[in-house]
Amino acid sequence: MDLLEIKYENLKEYLRSLKSVAAAFSGGVDSTFLLKVAHDVLGDKAIAVTARSLSFPKRELDEATTFAFENSIQHMIVDSEELDIDGFSTNPTNRCYLCKTELFTKIKAIAQTKGIENVIEGSNSDDNGDYRPGLTAVAELGIKSPLREAGLTKAEIRQLSKRLGLPTWNKQSFACLSSRFPYGESITPDRLRMIDQAEQYLLDLGFHQVRVRFHGNLARIETDENGFNAMMDRQTRDKIYTRFKEIGFTYIAVDIRGYRTGSMNETLKK
Repeated sequence: MDLLEIKYENLKEYLRSLKSVAAAFSGGVDSTFLLKVAHDVLGDKAIAVTARSLSFPKRELDEATTFAFENSIQHMIVDSEELDIDGFSTNPTNRCYLCKTELFTKIKAIAQTKGIENVIEGSNSDDNGDYRPGLTAVAELGIKSPLREAGLTKAEIRQLSKRLGLPTWNKQSFACLSSRFPYGESITPDRLRMIDQAEQYLLDLGFHQVRVRFHGNLARIETDENGFNAMMDRQTRDKIYTRFKEIGFTYIAVDIRGYRTGSMNETLKK
């Protein structure tokens, strides 16, 4: 048995030991894999809970709903509007902590009413290296992180997802739209809609991995190598410029370092 198979078996055994779980389910690569394995192991003792808010694009909510329905998994949607959290809209460095505390408190309440013993979430072992204040909330509230417990990386989760036939195995990485703003830059409903529309347009053009970072009247696009190649086409750039201007941006720039997670954390003092 190779190392990946050992990790996979350890994950299933760990989930089995939890007896019943409510999974925080975004429909992304990690949470979809985690929910699938949890449901395989625990059956109806594994349910999914998805948060609905302005930071969560409708396409992601629709995909999460479809996956749960097609796999006969009980799925609950809870309204969790981050902008209503005191202090969140000012975008402090602990923004993710505030959000996760509110979200997981709501999921724990749902789990309790359903007689579910544990709440689980989909962070993986790669998340241990970056600034992740949300993981502090996870620890404080006693939320379980099975993928980290099993030592699974994002690449390994994609590999296992492909083996299981999950449609998310090669899905682009996603984080809530609030992560597109520099710390201290106010987050508003209109600004979230601008980011959502801009990223959706790039996805509609065929871009796979993208982020549109908000810097006032400037949109900074992060994309992968294929995205850079697409940007070499003048007509494509013109389309993007025209659409982004319609959305409300004055200047549109492409980050030469490309897509990377946690780029807004680069301003934090080490």
